[in-house]
Amino acid sequence: MDWLDKRILKELQVDGRLSNVQLAEKVGLSPSPCWQRVRRLEEKGIIKGYTVLLEQALLGQAEIVLVEISLDRHQGYQLEDVCSQIAAFPEVLEVHITSGEFDCFIKVACDGTSGYEAFLKNKLYTVSGIRDSRSSFSLRCFKQAQNALID
Repeated sequence: MDWLDKRILKELQVDGRLSNVQLAEKVGLSPSPCWQRVRRLEEKGIIKGYTVLLEQALLGQAEIVLVEISLDRHQGYQLEDVCSQIAAFPEVLEVHITSGEFDCFIKVACDGTSGYEAFLKNKLYTVSGIRDSRSSFSLRCFKQAQNALID
């Protein structure tokens, strides 16, 4: 990956909806070589896909809750299995296996404290193997990114 590939990635991070012609113009290439570079980055798996960021508040899920989860190690539950079950819930935006005091960390979008209580009672606590959780409501997000920006 050379400096031109990095420049393409940087421009796509800023605006993933750029047409190939617009992208080529921004990085100083003609459209055909630009398209070939983007395809190569996709084929190598560097570009995994394209997505849309949604405004959760306008979808009725204004609160973001950050949850640390510990598993009951004595029951033989597999961490990956528990994380996969949690990831299947539509309210769950992220699931991370972590080091340290807790086994995994999740990010949940919900409709206030009553929406979060319903998520806990009807979904999270139905997953076998969860011993403990600790929740914090996000008060405000200062940065939201899918990936680290390319320098």
